[in-house]
Amino acid sequence: MRDGSLDIEAAVQYFEDLYRSDSSISEAELTVTRPHRTHAITMKAWTRGRDRSLIVIQAPLREAGTATLKVDSNLWNYLPRIKQTIRIPPSMMLASWMGSDFTNDDLVRESSFSKDYTHQLLGRAQEPPGWLVRFVARPGLVGLWNRIELTLSEDGTIPLKTVYYDRRDRLARTMYWDEVRDFDGRRLPAHMTLVPEDEPGHRTEMRYLAIQFDVEVPESTFSLSTLERQR
Repeated sequence: MRDGSLDIEAAVQYFEDLYRSDSSISEAELTVTRPHRTHAITMKAWTRGRDRSLIVIQAPLREAGTATLKVDSNLWNYLPRIKQTIRIPPSMMLASWMGSDFTNDDLVRESSFSKDYTHQLLGRAQEPPGWLVRFVARPGLVGLWNRIELTLSEDGTIPLKTVYYDRRDRLARTMYWDEVRDFDGRRLPAHMTLVPEDEPGHRTEMRYLAIQFDVEVPESTFSLSTLERQR
């Protein structure tokens, strides 16, 4: 905050770095809801900076060991049931991750709000109350979203709602953030709900169970050999 208004540059950078650190280890639950079924998985993730991440499904048993590895701009999925590693091409970064409403890009956070979009403070938000920030895709950006509108808390530190508009500027999906908790000294939303606009009865929820920041994560964690033995 600055003179009763939001310091937009500081707020955007804070939002980008909210779940990031030099390294991290986290555990989370992912629940995918469809009109006639609900499917839940638990997973563990390791990261180093922006360029390296490993996500491994731990339960249910039939999916344990299924994993996603990101190194720089390269992405692989390992499917233990068929013992096969599949490289995900850049064109598939916007495809669904493991049948959820999240994309591959959402999970590994390849895109950058500050680099890929211009931003503007629109003023106060009414529902939920806070500050409203608009992001507009820079010319030439390859991606799903033409603009994104982010509602931040009164102090600018907690995301409350993110609304995504597609390339035709149509409402595409909404993310809700809640259950703010302390994780290793940081106050963060523990629970996120992603709701696609054009698919009634669909939603995906992610709930962080634990996050450790700036912990020792060996470089060898982010290798294809490690990816293929995570079971």
